[in-house]
Amino acid sequence: MEKRDYYEVLEVQKNATADEIKKAYRKKALQYHPDRNPGDKEAEEKFKEAAEAYSVLSDENKRARYDRFGFAGAQGQDFSGASMNDIFGQFSDILSDLLNNSFGGGFSGFGSGFGGGGSQRQVYRGSNLRLKVKLTLDEVSTGVKKKVKVNKYVPCTKCGGTGSEDGKTETCPTCHGRGQVVTTRNSIFGQMQTVSVCPTCKGEGHIIKKKCSCCNGDGVVKGEEIIELDIPAGVAEGMQLSVRGKGNAGAHNGVAGDLLILIEETKDDRLERDGNNLIYNLFISMPQAALGCNVDVPCVGGTVNIKIPAGTQSGDIIRLRGKGLPEINSYSRGELIVNVNVWTPKRLSKDEEQMMKTLLGSDNFKPKPGANDKSAFDKIRDFFS
Repeated sequence: MEKRDYYEVLEVQKNATADEIKKAYRKKALQYHPDRNPGDKEAEEKFKEAAEAYSVLSDENKRARYDRFGFAGAQGQDFSGASMNDIFGQFSDILSDLLNNSFGGGFSGFGSGFGGGGSQRQVYRGSNLRLKVKLTLDEVSTGVKKKVKVNKYVPCTKCGGTGSEDGKTETCPTCHGRGQVVTTRNSIFGQMQTVSVCPTCKGEGHIIKKKCSCCNGDGVVKGEEIIELDIPAGVAEGMQLSVRGKGNAGAHNGVAGDLLILIEETKDDRLERDGNNLIYNLFISMPQAALGCNVDVPCVGGTVNIKIPAGTQSGDIIRLRGKGLPEINSYSRGELIVNVNVWTPKRLSKDEEQMMKTLLGSDNFKPKPGANDKSAFDKIRDFFS
């Protein structure tokens, strides 16, 4: 089952209080409880889905991270592979209360309509919008604020989002403002009540007599909005951030959808990203490798000067801690990994050729690998270990 917005799962608004979230979860848990839906796999999945949503939205810190970063920041528990016993154990206090008060011991609650006595009006929710944002490594390193223009549905200014030309609505004559209708039928267990959406007002509890001529009664029209995105440091290619309430407006002053930001990274000409580490391939000459030298290497935000020790071998790796990219929601940073390559000239002048022949006869220039001189394979293995 594809993950849905947690607020949508519990059918609450984004500014819902802790009590409202708990009540919404209780309702969903009762609706999809396995004892009420024996053998129904879809109901079981929705029961788990509601439990996962509640585990995040009931926790103040998890909810704050989810509101800012979406599923990437929630770090909530995934119930997709959890057993029903696991979920009962984690939410035993709420579920016990449900069983005691709603099922009434032995399912005697059928006569009361299984929670059908409450009123629930339809609240429309606008759809989510998706937007790709390209970032450079420097922007990823520091975080960035970007302003973007988004074409979307916005509340109609003529009717104030109500959909009514004169701003007036009438209580639905069918459901009397409840948004629901109750059907009662007899069964071998006694009377059973079924609650369904009112067909006249579509669950809104009221009807519009005179539709707005601008939005045709929908309460929304096509428009645009300039939105400032606050992208945190450390994001990565493919990560999706969520900006709450900045998607399409909901009909009839409903809840707005979210703006989903998909991160794309612009390829850097010098540095290669590996997680939070950055890799730079440095080329030095044979004399620089033999004598040692100081060189400038690029890093995010500028350059850094490093010392190349005398006798450096091609394939040696120099690690600069803290010069990589930050980890999202953390103070730690990755490394800048400098991969040293000794450049061998492809053509030599006569003087250079004579010089090389002289060095060729020198005993000091004959390879004498020691215990600390690793092969290229060992260096690559150590790098990724």
